[in-house]
Amino acid sequence: MIRKLLGLVVLILVAMVLVSLSSCGRDQQLESITIQPPSETFGDSNTPVIANAGAQVQLRALGNYIHPPVTKDITDKVAWNSNTPQMMTVDASGLLTVTGLACGATLVSATVNTNTSSGGISSSGAIVTGYMTGNVTCFTASGGGAGNPALTLTFTGNGSGTVSSNPSGLSCSSPLPCVTQAFAVSTPLTLTATPAAGSTFGSWSGCDSQGTTNPCTLNLTRNTTVSVSFN
Repeated sequence: MIRKLLGLVVLILVAMVLVSLSSCGRDQQLESITIQPPSETFGDSNTPVIANAGAQVQLRALGNYIHPPVTKDITDKVAWNSNTPQMMTVDASGLLTVTGLACGATLVSATVNTNTSSGGISSSGAIVTGYMTGNVTCFTASGGGAGNPALTLTFTGNGSGTVSSNPSGLSCSSPLPCVTQAFAVSTPLTLTATPAAGSTFGSWSGCDSQGTTNPCTLNLTRNTTVSVSFN
């Protein structure tokens, strides 16, 4: 009887050791990133967009790991990026700042390129990204005055790219639309579309110039929406 008990104890101990060794072989991995807050809105329809310049919020990036499951603050370990730096910028510490030059919505991302896991196991090419949405409310006539006309830029097509303006005041990357009130009434504008690597320029719509030519030219006399396609 005693021998059987001793044998059972030994088997249990061996099993515990094997489980421990197995768990050690499964290294901790970053599975996803959550940004807090998930969204942030600045201004209101009664406030000119320029009055929001300098408004800030500190973002936090939380890494969600497995083996074992745990959540860690990785704010200082991610690469931060704003999809529309003309509207909002974000620095290396995750501090989001409104420029006061544009209104609408932008995507802010936090990215980790997991070339190696926390234990040194190679995982080259694995990219983990989390997103949040920043919003700046446009100044409207119903909210207390017309202000400058709103220029809205939208993207279509299967490709991607960026658009910049001359004079400066609009700089936007696909896929989200951009809205700016940085230009006074009757400002003549030139919008230049630059396709990303692997994409090509398609066409413009809503411009004074022909849709198949790039750049787009227009005289901003009222609220205007233009669209560009990348293939």
